[in-house]
Formats: sequence, structure tokens, C-alpha cells
Amino acid sequence: MARECGAGLCRGGCLMRFFPFLRHIVQSSNFSYQPRLDQLRALAAGIVFLFHVYHFYYWQWQPVPGKPWLALIAEGHTGVGLFFALSGYLFMQIALHSGSIDYGRFLRNRLLRIFPLFLVVFFVAISVGRDEFRAADVLYLLFSNLGQAPTSNSFITGAAWTISVEFTFYLIFPFLARFALAEGPAYLWRCLLLLAVIKLGAFLVTERSTHMLYSTLVGRLDQFLIGMLVAQYCHRHASVIERYALPVLCCGILGISLGVMALAQWASYFSPAPKHWFWLAWPTLEAGSWALLIAGWHHTRLPLPNWLARGAQQLGEVSFSFYLWHGLVIYILHRLLGPLAPTGIFHLDALLNALLLFVVSFALARLSFLTVERPFLGMRGRYSGLGR
Repeated sequence: MARECGAGLCRGGCLMRFFPFLRHIVQSSNFSYQPRLDQLRALAAGIVFLFHVYHFYYWQWQPVPGKPWLALIAEGHTGVGLFFALSGYLFMQIALHSGSIDYGRFLRNRLLRIFPLFLVVFFVAISVGRDEFRAADVLYLLFSNLGQAPTSNSFITGAAWTISVEFTFYLIFPFLARFALAEGPAYLWRCLLLLAVIKLGAFLVTERSTHMLYSTLVGRLDQFLIGMLVAQYCHRHASVIERYALPVLCCGILGISLGVMALAQWASYFSPAPKHWFWLAWPTLEAGSWALLIAGWHHTRLPLPNWLARGAQQLGEVSFSFYLWHGLVIYILHRLLGPLAPTGIFHLDALLNALLLFVVSFALARLSFLTVERPFLGMRGRYSGLGR
């Protein structure tokens, strides 16, 4: 569990030897470091990155039907679903191992984790849009996914919409975890059933229901809940998941692959139709597939090459900065250089552009992590298992 056999990485030991400061900064005092989960953060960040590069540079936010091999990139917003399911899975793992969550300390830790960098991005957004700024826009610090949020008015800060959705989940997670620990998976199933009815009503009453389901907690809460639910089943049936981790992983890969193909073909987020019935079920199906992939990858002993494992863990470490700043890099290089075409071969040139953008985005993310995130990470404390 949480081990790279072939690469010789066991609970992040090799990574800690290469980057010793991570022992105190990245490793949570509430749960042992899980390198395979960092690799999944890297996967989520990479999918969203390729999604934005593909559309900003080449496809201009249009549906791409008839090209199933491009579906994961063309509908790469699914990386956000992976982030959300992973959050539910990870925090429920912590609750299951500790047995209790201190609400105030939990929120303090989450504030220290996400708000310093989010505030920087928010102030960039209100500075860029200074001529349209209104005093009430400060409230968008808590609601960056609704209305005319300053962060959503510019591509360079547009990714920040997810932070409000994530933080709203943080506000209710300790209660959800407490009740799920007391009642078992049945409690989370009831939450999902209640949410399904709410989603149906919201879908029917909302004119732009696809966008509503995409960008609000009503549309996304089930993704956190499904992550929590799968974590609970993995904890209860640890020996079974260990034995069948590889088939579970394959089911997750197959599920998300077929799902995004269907989405790209018939119900793309960029479809001109503002309401599509597929979107009523899609966030749930998406999260279910990602949660199976998370559980399978977390528990399988399938190794990665040493260089790839290390690279993914390093990207996973700075994935928050990478996620929030890659739009800035894409925009700057597009304006200054445009799509480069050194070989004249479209697909090869697209790959070279993506590689250049990735390297610069990673470098900026590393700088941001060390400058903005890392000083605050060391201020976090223990919030789980207190008094036990």
C-alpha cells in the first residue's frame, strides 16, 4: 500500500532523501505521506493543463465530436472532477485513521493551505479588472464560482473558480465525516440520494443547467461524497481491495475513458445547447470512475519508472500553484510568441508548444510554492485524533 516496488519508493522515503525539507513541509501531521496520491494530483493538474493548452492555442473552446482519441484532452475539465474526488478520498482516509476531526483546527489548516496563494491570485484579478471593481467584489473571495467573479473575467486567473467549491466542502466535511464514521457508508448513500433529488430540481429549473452543474457545489458535492464513500469501503475491505486493486484500477480507467468519449460526442461542455440531460448524471459517473481509479492506484503495487514516479511526485507537490498559474503562462507565451511551428508538422509542433508551456509553468509553480505556499505550510498543526 502506498509503495512503489520497482522504483524503490516506500511511503515517500526516496523522495524525502532527495528533498529533505519536504519531511516537515509537505508531510501532514495528520496522515503519513502518500506518494501515489501526489502522482494522482499530478495527473489531474496535467489533464487540466493540456485541456487549456489545446483549446486556448488551437480549438478555441469548441466541441470536438468524432475524435474519441482526443476526448480526455478536449473535455479535460474532468481533471477537476479528479481533484474533487481525491479530496474526499484523502480527507476521509484521515478521518478513518484518526477517528475524529477537530473542526476549528481543520479549517485553520485548510485556510493556511489554500488561501495565501488564492489571495495572491484574487488580487491579481481585481488589479487587472480595477476599472470595473466594486466594493462588493470582495465577497467573491468566498464565491469565486458564482456571478461575475473578478477571477473569472480573465483567463490568467480563471482556474480559481474551483477554490470556492473546494472550501465550501471543507466547511461541511468534519460533520460529514463524523456522521459517516458513526453510521457507516449508509449515511453517505443517503446524502447522495438526497443530492440526486436536489440536482434534478435544480436541473429542471435552471436555464443554463450544464454550467450550473459544472461550477457549483450542487453539481459537484457528489464528487467529494463519492471519494469519501470509496475511502470508507477501502478501509472496511482492505484485504479485498489489495487483492483486486489492479482490476479496480482498470475499471476506473475504462469508465473515465468511455465517459469522456460519450461526453465529447454527444454532450460536450462547449455544446451550444445550455441544457443536456447527460449532465444530470455526468458528475456522478465521472466521480465514480475517478474514485475507482484512485482506490486502484493507491493500493496497487504496479510500479512506475523511477524517473516518472519522481517527476509526478514533484508535480503533485506543486500542483496547487501549477493549477492556479498555468493559465498565466499560457496567455503570456501565446501573446509573446504565438503557436510556434519550428517543424511545420502540426502534431509535432503542438507537442513542442505544450512541452515549452509545461516547463515554464512548472518553473513558475515551483517558485510560487517556495515563496507563497511553503512558509504557510509549516504553520499547520494536528487536527485529527485529538484527545484520543
